[in-house]
This record gives sequence, structure tokens and C-alpha cells, in this order.
Amino acid sequence: MYIFDQGQFLDETEVSISVRNKGLNYGLGCFEGIRAFWNDSQEQLYIYRLFDHYKRFHESGKSLQLNIPYSQMQLFHWTIQLLKINNIREDVYIRPICINGENTLRPELSARFNRVMIYCIPLKEYISKSALHVSVSSWTRVGSNMIPPQTKSTGGYLNSALASTEARLNGFDEAIFLTEEGNVSEGPGENIVIVKNKQVITPPITDDILAGITRDTVKQLANHELRLPFIEKSLSRTELYSADEVFFTGTAIGIKPIIQIDHRIIGIGQEGPITKEIRTQYENIVKGNNPNYLGYCTPVY
Repeated sequence: MYIFDQGQFLDETEVSISVRNKGLNYGLGCFEGIRAFWNDSQEQLYIYRLFDHYKRFHESGKSLQLNIPYSQMQLFHWTIQLLKINNIREDVYIRPICINGENTLRPELSARFNRVMIYCIPLKEYISKSALHVSVSSWTRVGSNMIPPQTKSTGGYLNSALASTEARLNGFDEAIFLTEEGNVSEGPGENIVIVKNKQVITPPITDDILAGITRDTVKQLANHELRLPFIEKSLSRTELYSADEVFFTGTAIGIKPIIQIDHRIIGIGQEGPITKEIRTQYENIVKGNNPNYLGYCTPVY
């Protein structure tokens, strides 16, 4: 498998990082998660919302004082080239990452050299189950004045790993974070959405969440396709339990229904009709099958 590293395409076995690297030692970096989907009937690979992902990648770098030394357009073209070089003809996850490239000791973000790499990995399902049993984590979501969750910082995902690991060790599929104030935040790598009385509701950015690109797609589908209100408001833990439907959204996970939280059955205990409709439309869009949303899909071949 070839990867992109500082303007070059190299065999992955040729790439190395010093054990002294500050990005490795202190988690001084940011990354993006991008998906591309193979359309068998068209024999085409579509990258979903590529511009939006690289816009967010640059915004993360700016917020973290981690200068990304390449433009969004350069990264856009290199990503397409990387997929072609690897002859990817299946669903794939793409990971651009920028790390502090210095090997000095002091944990500072601003550096003369930041290193950008991009790799890809085949990915059909992030979590293979059709519906999830999840738990509210004992770990609190990091706050905006700690490690800002509005950025995809590498160091911030230790918080996510602690919550996910705890959930799986306790027999659940994934976790849900609360904020320090006790509001529902998000999953370790997913936004969360509830359906209540035919309203689609999700926590606001101020409740320590990432501005998800899939979350934004759900907003568009709810408003324009299902004609349902999409509301951003703080949610209490008990509002999860009493919801008609609950689902995760995210680049890696897509749209995934949650049918149990803390051993409480959600709704009727199976994927709800609104979740199913949003999921079906989303899965159709990302494969380039809906002409109304084709502008979000970048063809590789």
C-alpha cells in the first residue's frame, strides 16, 4: 500500500517517524476522516464531501496553532492520486494527518516543520452490528477550554479511547459522553441524534461536540427530504432514554441506530422509521446514486 508523505507517494514500509518526534510523544497533531464509496454498477469510486473535510482539517490546524503546509486544493488532488495509485475499488477510509514535525523536547505546537501524511484503509463497516447497545460513559467529554473537541486533535482522542474501551469491557458496543455540566455530548467518534415526536434533535456545538459533516447531511435530509424540523439543543441523559429513536452519525460509522442505552430499550427496540429513511437516503447519496446530491461526490476514475 502506498501512502502520501510530504509531497511524495511512498511504499508504507519506507516511511518512518523518529521516536523523538513531538507529535508522537505529546499527541501534537490533527487529522481528518474521509470516506470513499465504490459504486459497482457505475464502476466508480466516489469520495464524499472531500472539500468540506479538508476545510475542517485546515480549521483544526488553525485553532491548534498547527500550520498545515499544503493548501486544500493540493490535498484534494493528492488524495485522488493516492486512491488511483493504490487502485482502490472498494469502500475505503482515508486518513490525512498533520503532526508537529520537530524532535525537540518542549511540548509546543508552533513549529517550523509540520509533517503531513495521508493513508487509506479498506473499510466496509466501522462497527459491523446493524444496531447498537451503548452506555453513558463514566468519562466526561473534554471541554472546549481543555482540548477543544471542535477540532480533530490527535491528543484529544485519548479521551475517546478511554470511553470506548470502558464500554466494550462492560459488554457494550460504544459509549456516549456527557459534558462537565451533565448534558449529552457525543460518542467517542460520532455525533448523536435523537428523534422525539417527529422532531430530529441533536446537541449544539457548545456541548463539546465536533461539527460533524455527516451530521450536517442528516440536517439537510431531515429538512429537505423528510420535511422534519432539525433542532440543536442541549439534551439531558434522561431524554436519551425516553427518545422514540436514537442514532449515531459520523464519517466512519455512517448512520447507525442505537436500540439500547444503559440496558434501557429505546423506542420499540429496533431501528425506527425515521432513522431507517435517513440511513437509506444517506447510503444512496454517498455512492453517487442521487443526482440532487452528486455535487458532494468526487469521482476518482
